[in-house]
Amino acid sequence: MEDLFADQDNNFWDLDYPSQLRPTRRYLEEEERNLGSERVYLIPYRWWKEAESDADRVEGVLYTVSTNTDSDSEIFLDLRKEDDRRRIESTEVGVSGRQYALVAEGMWLRALKRYNDFNNAVKDLGSLFFAEGSLPDFFPLQVRISVSWETNSLVAKISQKENAADFYKKACNIFSFEHKPMHIWDFSGQTTQFFINERVNLSNDSPGQPGKEVLLELEVHGLSDSFRGNKSNEMIAVGSKMEFSSDSGSVVMNGSTDAVNPYVTAINSLYRSSCRAVGPLGLTGLQNLGNTCFMNSALQCLVHTPKLVDFFLGDYQKEINYENPLGMNGELALAFGDLLRKLWVPGARTVAPRMFKMKLANFAPQFSGYNQHDSQELLAFLLDGLHEDLNRVKRKPYHEVKDADGCSDEEVAEEYWRNHLARNDSIIVDLCQGQFRSTLVCPICKKVSVTFDPFMYLSLPLPSTTMRTMNLTVLNTNGVTLPSALTIRVPKHGSLKDLIEAVSAACFLRDDETLLVAEIYKNRIVRVLEGPSDSLALIRDEDKLVAYRLRKDDDASHLVVFTHQQVKKECGYGKEMFTEVLFGIPIVARLSSLSSGFDICKEFLKLINPFLMPTEDVSDNNDDDVDDKPEDNEMVDATSSVALGSDSETEDDMDLGADFKFYLASPRVPGMGNVKIEMNKPLPVIGHPKNLEVIVLWSDKMIQKYDTCLLSSLPEVFKPNLLTTRTQESVSIYKCLEAFLREEPLGPEDMWYCPSCKGPQQAMKKLDLWRLPEILVVHLKRFSYNRYFKNKLETFVDFPINDLDFSTYVACKNSQPSNRYVLYAISCHYGCLGGGHYTAFVRVGQNTWYEFDDSRVSPVSEETIKTSAAYVLFYKRV
Repeated sequence: MEDLFADQDNNFWDLDYPSQLRPTRRYLEEEERNLGSERVYLIPYRWWKEAESDADRVEGVLYTVSTNTDSDSEIFLDLRKEDDRRRIESTEVGVSGRQYALVAEGMWLRALKRYNDFNNAVKDLGSLFFAEGSLPDFFPLQVRISVSWETNSLVAKISQKENAADFYKKACNIFSFEHKPMHIWDFSGQTTQFFINERVNLSNDSPGQPGKEVLLELEVHGLSDSFRGNKSNEMIAVGSKMEFSSDSGSVVMNGSTDAVNPYVTAINSLYRSSCRAVGPLGLTGLQNLGNTCFMNSALQCLVHTPKLVDFFLGDYQKEINYENPLGMNGELALAFGDLLRKLWVPGARTVAPRMFKMKLANFAPQFSGYNQHDSQELLAFLLDGLHEDLNRVKRKPYHEVKDADGCSDEEVAEEYWRNHLARNDSIIVDLCQGQFRSTLVCPICKKVSVTFDPFMYLSLPLPSTTMRTMNLTVLNTNGVTLPSALTIRVPKHGSLKDLIEAVSAACFLRDDETLLVAEIYKNRIVRVLEGPSDSLALIRDEDKLVAYRLRKDDDASHLVVFTHQQVKKECGYGKEMFTEVLFGIPIVARLSSLSSGFDICKEFLKLINPFLMPTEDVSDNNDDDVDDKPEDNEMVDATSSVALGSDSETEDDMDLGADFKFYLASPRVPGMGNVKIEMNKPLPVIGHPKNLEVIVLWSDKMIQKYDTCLLSSLPEVFKPNLLTTRTQESVSIYKCLEAFLREEPLGPEDMWYCPSCKGPQQAMKKLDLWRLPEILVVHLKRFSYNRYFKNKLETFVDFPINDLDFSTYVACKNSQPSNRYVLYAISCHYGCLGGGHYTAFVRVGQNTWYEFDDSRVSPVSEETIKTSAAYVLFYKRV
């Protein structure tokens, strides 16, 4: 580990981790030691015989176990190999003996998963799932194991000194049965390994001496205080549960008796055992380590991929390629396999994927640190890394591409695929790789070149509509009309000229008027859109636009922007503080004369006149004069007392100054702040006299007098939601595939060297699906890039959930038995590019869907999984 420091408690921290999530170096080193360690579970033999599949059937070693409890502080278990296997096999379980099976971790988890997949919970007494309340908590035991060469047996010792008192007492209840023999079938091969290791450790000088003791951490499940025997030698059985041991090479015993009592819940309640039931498997969240939601989303989709789960629950370590220079010596595969098993453990809690993230960053350094990334990009690197770590090909042969003239496409495709498998053969290839047919045609000599290339996923473009919906606010400067929200449709790749023409038509712009389109940010104009040929792609969906209706420009006019400001009272540190903050939409006017501050004030009052709150003394019989009354009365009241050229301020002048104060902004003049504008004095000239920004300070009285809410209403250019996305921009996944398969010319940077013309040519390229994989990963290209900026497409893609049929799009009709798929997982992205949040939807069982939002896992209905956030779709063949 690099970049580590020690704190006062001598804990070592990784500086790349967020402070609240940093693991100790000791913890990471222990995690790394545990990678690839195979745990062993002790389960009832009858249950295992019912649960095992053909893939799990292996030759087991039978042991007869006897217990020695002469000491009050130690339990001794003697495991002797049993030769009379047929007698033990024919013994009725639960009558004359207790029979157990030692199985590898993956075998046990696969058995549980099979029952989970077929929803067999609590269907019969032999099931591996049990009723609510029948699953007691586990407890750890420290066990020392040694080999006794005199009796050719294994000796296990459980000491009270090495265990908590309660745990040791429970162990005594479980293992201290001298009146009943115990038989253990070892299908894991671990006990045989103990004999082999100890035989190697024996020196030639001391034959027959026992080897060293090995300390193991057992985690016993289901056999706590409720495990008891009665006079009739009947035993109460409860469910079993597994947890991973934190020590490398540990043996985990999931104890349970051989007879199942349907009234175990009541019995457990009687003995006050702490119980919980086995729920659906695989519903374990992943902790967010700091902007790692993209990784968690992709991982949840992968760890619920059929056959990939079975592979990593099995003995996948046999297929690790430690010699492949393109891999990571199996470290990435081991980290992924260890993480997958933790997520599939029944009753597992949220898992922190620290070790996996570290191994992934070693393989793909761009994923180190804690920046947000693309889940599809991570998925591509992860699948490639797992393939290289698990590649069954140790030495990759070289195959020269031969000229396929005169051969059929089927023959050429099969040769390409054989050559590919000769160099790339792994579970990832078996499940996730398909084959394209790529056709290039020279535009000059019409030379045709056909190749067949493998693919891991389909990246489909989103052929969104050619029009774009935009929202903006139109603000009139006649002193009568309120602002109005306007929705227009413009060409998606249009220019500012198209926008102005659409707005002009929608608001019935007069011949003597013009439009000034500006972007508003934090209550100020930050950009005026002036170039008619500027691309509309420069306007983002989250921008806020205002179109000001102004009279046409003349040489003598001035453009004045009024920005609103008010004083806010805040309390902090025991005292009141007053701060000036901006609010509302700036308003714009074009003035021909600016001789004094009175001109500024008069024009401002005219512009805000439509925002006056209605007065109660307006009579109903003057409806025809309603529009003119505010201007006739309020304007006169506000401005009649201002006498130009007067040497002294009147009382009304002082009231006006208290209601509004005007300042000339000078942001570009160094060392100069805002300059106050006096009503009866010439206007100070700062900067460019043709464009002025005036800061208007509102009093509390004026805030109450005017409707500032109307003045502050400003929508985003486009705010997508589920309804508008579906109605305005909806496209079928089949249309996306057709756009992907459409013939198109190569770009100038991707010229093809034509062997006939002996030069680079801009050939026509056509892709066809030739062979589809068993697991079809579909990437929807939502993120678009150009020379200006990056953008996300919120197009709603309508994709099938239970019947995706690509049969008509596959060029080779005999490549596989079926081209129909069902959806089982979705990686979703919410928000904009460079930020946002990733989650995942996963199908568990036949028709039950869950949302995985980092550590939170919750059920959802199938109707809610189709959204415009769908980013990567995972299908399995049916």
